[in-house]
Amino acid sequence: MADNVTGLNRRDFLRTSAAGGFALGGLFGLGLDLRAAQEETKQFKIAKDSEVPSVCPYCAVGCGLLISVRNKEIINIEGNPESPISRGTLCPKGAATYQLAVNPNRITKVWYRGPGKTEWDKTKDLDWAMREIAKRVQKTRDRNFEEWWQPTDKDGEPKRDKDGKPIKKRVNRTMAIASLGGATLDNEWNYLQCKLMRALGVVFIENQARI
Repeated sequence: MADNVTGLNRRDFLRTSAAGGFALGGLFGLGLDLRAAQEETKQFKIAKDSEVPSVCPYCAVGCGLLISVRNKEIINIEGNPESPISRGTLCPKGAATYQLAVNPNRITKVWYRGPGKTEWDKTKDLDWAMREIAKRVQKTRDRNFEEWWQPTDKDGEPKRDKDGKPIKKRVNRTMAIASLGGATLDNEWNYLQCKLMRALGVVFIENQARI
């Protein structure tokens, strides 16, 4: 049975659509010129705004993002078609990255709760927080730094060499700090983080990409 629409039956409509794709070939086959509409829709997408390439902050794949910025504010985030990893595609979490960056529930201030306190102190700034972190890292390292390590046997007695002297090995380490790198950080950042941790004597070094 033919469903006549402007003199075009179903079989002719499907044949016309298949020639160049339903959305484009079908409409051209019906005699519609889409060039004006295509030019118009070019203005619908974010126009006259700067686009900044970035990387999705979620998993270890590292899909490429294009972040549209207007007046120093993020107005859109989408897949980067020039990314050799994702070719413009994003998973549902990556496609919702805009809601991660632009969200009224996002914490944008330092929250600090001191020892014995029950309420958050929100008056601290980021510079204070960074200094506090650096101070605590140094304090923890200095307090737990081991220059020498002396192995023991199953009874807890120091192991000795063939001359009967206690065995000591230089280790220059701290066992009280661990470092976890991020999969979406670039190679240079992870390299510097790893070098810093090793310089501090940290031995527990891991990366989120391996978890």
